[in-house]
Amino acid sequence: MGKDVLLEVDVRDDIKKGMEPFKKIMDAAKSVQSGEQFVLHAPFNPFPLFKVLGKKGFSHQSEQLEKKHWKITFTKKDVE
Repeated sequence: MGKDVLLEVDVRDDIKKGMEPFKKIMDAAKSVQSGEQFVLHAPFNPFPLFKVLGKKGFSHQSEQLEKKHWKITFTKKDVE
């Protein structure tokens, strides 16, 4: 069975406006259950976020779509 993308979070405008997107991203991550995914759209590859979400059981896959558009798919690990 394929993974379901639960939601997409786009923080590019937030960052452009000088807003801190961390809470928005963490709130999205809280709603993701084991085996589900959420997609983050950001203007850069958010390396510090990978460690934070990794500790919460997420793996990630990054893809650069444009110069300032990264799509990062976070997958919550299945818990046996």
